[in-house]
Order: sequence, then structure tokens, then C-alpha cells
Amino acid sequence: MIFGGFNAIVEEGSERGGYTDGFVVPVPEGKREAYRELAAKMAKVFREHGANRVVEAIADDVPHGEVTDFYRAVKAEDGETVVFSFIEWPDKQSRDEAWAKIMQDDTMKPEDPMPFSGQRMFWGGFEPILDNDLAKASASA
Repeated sequence: MIFGGFNAIVEEGSERGGYTDGFVVPVPEGKREAYRELAAKMAKVFREHGANRVVEAIADDVPHGEVTDFYRAVKAEDGETVVFSFIEWPDKQSRDEAWAKIMQDDTMKPEDPMPFSGQRMFWGGFEPILDNDLAKASASA
């Protein structure tokens, strides 16, 4: 298990989604603001393409583990911190359609140089395993 506490540096939207993209990326300490600016720009693009919510959060209380941790997961180097982010979409189909459009948009080509190491970034798409409506109904029973 890997765990840690992160402070949101960008948050767009508030409605929960039914499908989530998550990613973790190493960011040099000296490029925090450049990363936040890029993240804010991208959050607006994701929202314009149908994302319900975008959260970018930087390490605050992230321990170094004995076996694995967020730092090892991205092979963080000295002077780097970790950003944990997620995008909530209405559903997987909406997410897939949005990413297809985003990847074809020439204005979305990566900046040079990027304020993070994309080679050590990892990501994935996740289906919910907890139905919030069901959880609320159980709690009120």
C-alpha cells in the first residue's frame, strides 16, 4: 500500500464523476509554479471537454516507505516532489471521446521544456467500486 497527504494546487469543478483518470508525476521543486500554471490550463481544457472535476495536488505529508512509496513509484530524484492528480468524468465513454479530441488538438502539444518528467509519470483509468448513492442509503438506514 502506498499512501500520503497532498495539498490541492488546482481544483476545477465539484460534481463527482463515474469514471476517474489518475496520475502521479515527479516535479522539480524549482518548477512548482510552472507546473501549477500548466495544470490550471489543462484543467480548463479537461472541463471544456466534459470532465466533471479536476484535482492536482502536491505532496504535503507523503512518507518515504521501507518497501515502496510515491517517490519510488516515479523514481523521484533529489530536489523533486510528487504530484498526485485525478480527473473525474461522467463515464468511460465520455472520457474516451474527450481524450481522442484532446490528443488531436494541436494547441495541446507539450510545452518545451515541460515542468516535470513525463518519462517517469504513470497513469490509469479507474471504474468506481463504491456506489455513493448506495453508501448514503446504507448510512441513513
